Amino acid sequence: MKVGLLAVQGSFREHGQAFARLGVETLAVRRPAELDACDALVLPGGESTTIIKLLRIFELLDPIRARIAAGLPVLGTCAGMILLADRILGGTSDQETIGGLDVTVRRNAFGRQVDSFEEDLDFQGLSDPVHAVFIRAPWVEEAGPGVEILAESAGRIVAARQGKLMATSFHPEMGSDERVHDYFLRLIKS
Repeated sequence: MKVGLLAVQGSFREHGQAFARLGVETLAVRRPAELDACDALVLPGGESTTIIKLLRIFELLDPIRARIAAGLPVLGTCAGMILLADRILGGTSDQETIGGLDVTVRRNAFGRQVDSFEEDLDFQGLSDPVHAVFIRAPWVEEAGPGVEILAESAGRIVAARQGKLMATSFHPEMGSDERVHDYFLRLIKS
């Protein structure tokens, strides 16, 4: 299995390190041919409007949408959650997403950079809490009927999945706990 790391902006290197510790091969994705070589994809944290603009420049937006529609497993973290969402609150008037996950996400829901925080969260399917790092994080405001809630913070949805699409509003790549990445790998194989 080869996991692609969208490498146009954001924390893709840290995701690569987490997958390497799990013995999984990764590939930096900046062109459609690299996307074609992947069995799964990570949409990392970063700045969602910038990432969308870069996806257009690198001619990746439509190929990623097509691969998701064809069943490509995707993990979106922080900005990646925003990119996977079908609907956005708090975005720019012309902001678009890749889509695929039947959720409404609120950008910067927990506040500005100065409001960043860390918290231990119960995560469905994992026995011990996950240490979550929230940086200008979104949350899921509303989830469709086919969306499974995986974790909440203060009553807000911060991790969810639908089919083989999974999203967290926090950064599981920060630190040395690979259990969220391993959960995604198990989701791919199921």
